[in-house]
Amino acid sequence: MPAMTKVAVVILNWNGRDLLEKFLPGVLTNSSSAAEVIVADNASTDDSVVFLQSRFPNVRIIKNVVNGGFAKGYNDALKNVDAEYYVLLNSDVEVTQGWIEPVIRLMDSDNTIAACQPKLLSYYHKNQFEYAGAAGGYIDKYGYPFCRGRIFDSFENDNGQYDDTREVHWATGACLFIRSSAFHKAGGLDEDFFAHMEEIDLCWRLKNTGFKVMYCAQSTVYHVGAGTLAKNSPRKTYLNFRNNLILLCKNHAHQFFWVKLFLRMTLDGIAGLKFLFSGDADHFVAVLKAHWSFYSTFFRTLQKRNQLKKEVKQYTTSAIYNRSIVVDYFIRGKKHFGELPASGFIA
Repeated sequence: MPAMTKVAVVILNWNGRDLLEKFLPGVLTNSSSAAEVIVADNASTDDSVVFLQSRFPNVRIIKNVVNGGFAKGYNDALKNVDAEYYVLLNSDVEVTQGWIEPVIRLMDSDNTIAACQPKLLSYYHKNQFEYAGAAGGYIDKYGYPFCRGRIFDSFENDNGQYDDTREVHWATGACLFIRSSAFHKAGGLDEDFFAHMEEIDLCWRLKNTGFKVMYCAQSTVYHVGAGTLAKNSPRKTYLNFRNNLILLCKNHAHQFFWVKLFLRMTLDGIAGLKFLFSGDADHFVAVLKAHWSFYSTFFRTLQKRNQLKKEVKQYTTSAIYNRSIVVDYFIRGKKHFGELPASGFIA
């Protein structure tokens, strides 16, 4: 039996031939000595597979039968990858020399580290943190995610202020290093999410069962972003609002859960009205659809919550902001992570 691969970089592709042509050569150049590079094709309807077979004949291709989104796509593909560590890498990411080794050294040093992310900067603004993960993800008491280096639509420049290694609440799905044993033990990504925030859900589940999620600044990658759905897409608004409610419902501790869920729905209603009065009727409708979808699957989500309770060692408080990031950002004007009061972080 062949030895298990140490690291497998798995790129999920859906109709992304142009992105593969642009970014895959750099991934191969900067990864081949440290990892196996695999492309998992999510039932593309363009010529991605033919292009890969002709241009990169040595790259292993996993062909998923259907496009079940990010979550199902990776779940299906990773069943066919035998490696100690997976790297879930978006097809629109530019990697750098030596980007793998620092993260793997960190994870090798502590077997309670289940997941980790590198520093994520913008491909188009190389000195600026990128939306999808920046310098590590956090979450506020109502379940709103944000990052060091990016809160809502405010982006910080990288001036070395986050050149550290620290535990965070979630690691970005754009470049997610994860221990394969932890991934499969947790049941992988929740396919009900389809896309967006499924990595936050996975990280929250891992932390509730005693694992750590880390940020490693010694590795840097550059992310284009919005490679599949544009940032201003109503579909993206729908997925973000719906999935955020699902992950809060699944993973929040018992204390004040129902109160926080009600308050969170109220805040979503305010956000929906803001879209409406700003002339973004499509996004207002997307918020309404997100809530109806959440209500329609509410009891199934509660069943998942009850199942997860059996695996919880202790509900995590690490990297949770015990205040409202919405209030602090929009009312108190705190646009950068460093402006948030240290007393707001439980651990």
